[in-house]
Amino acid sequence: MYYFFYGLLYLVSLLPMRVLYLLSDGIYGLLYYVFGYRKEVVMGNLLLAFPDLTEGERIRIAKKFYHNFIDSFIEVIKLVSASEAFLQKRFTVDLGELNEVYKTGKSCQMHLGHTFNWEWGQLVLTRLTGYKILVVYMPISNAILEKLFYKLRTRSGNAFLPATSMREAICPYLESQYLLGLVADQNPGNPGTSYWVNFFGRPTPFVSGPEKGARAAGLPVMFASIEKPRRGHYHAKVSLGSPDASLLPEVELTRQYVRYLETVIRRNPDMWLWSHRRWKHAWKEEYKDMWVDTGKE
Repeated sequence: MYYFFYGLLYLVSLLPMRVLYLLSDGIYGLLYYVFGYRKEVVMGNLLLAFPDLTEGERIRIAKKFYHNFIDSFIEVIKLVSASEAFLQKRFTVDLGELNEVYKTGKSCQMHLGHTFNWEWGQLVLTRLTGYKILVVYMPISNAILEKLFYKLRTRSGNAFLPATSMREAICPYLESQYLLGLVADQNPGNPGTSYWVNFFGRPTPFVSGPEKGARAAGLPVMFASIEKPRRGHYHAKVSLGSPDASLLPEVELTRQYVRYLETVIRRNPDMWLWSHRRWKHAWKEEYKDMWVDTGKE
């Protein structure tokens, strides 16, 4: 079944991008207008994040989000046959600050959010830096999709480490100069052990692992953002969050990252993954010891 599915996607991936984007437009119409895929979640999230906008303004963001969301899946299909030259032409990266950190000989962490199209970005980054790229990810429950995505994601030699066994999986790379990529806006599995901060004015849990790992190893931490100048073209900027996380006060790195992420999302709100329930965990007084922000509404 896997090989049939892969062969089918390979044939689709050979189509020119202009044709694939026409396919994306058709799927958008079905998902948004006919099936309303997770529309209640998307509109609910946008209302929580942007209560001062009119409903019409939030609908415009939602429609652009759905276009970007479906484009990203079409672009993943393109990876089945896309060349390295194709990707490098369509995804550029500003690596000035990361290159300076690389010269120090240190490994580092990179924190980013679910902004499109991170799948293309991690592949392009491999060819632009001397770091060994490690990416922490959540395995997909469907075995066929997991095998397909793993093949595509690791095609350039990057190592993908399952979040469920990350401590063991990273061991072979600890003696190398690595860059550990963390999509650090995942919903935590246990809100009671997570850091709670204001995110878009609402108490929100963020996983504590990225900061704790960086502090324990004394790693530099980079923050990354992605913009979309035009359809099918992306530009990422990687900037220094901290030259040594262990020198920051505890939880300061998380606070800085959350403020950075919020700024990135406000600048291009349609580029973030609004279809996941970022505020599904409600604040409870039992979490008060994990409140790390300077105030709470």
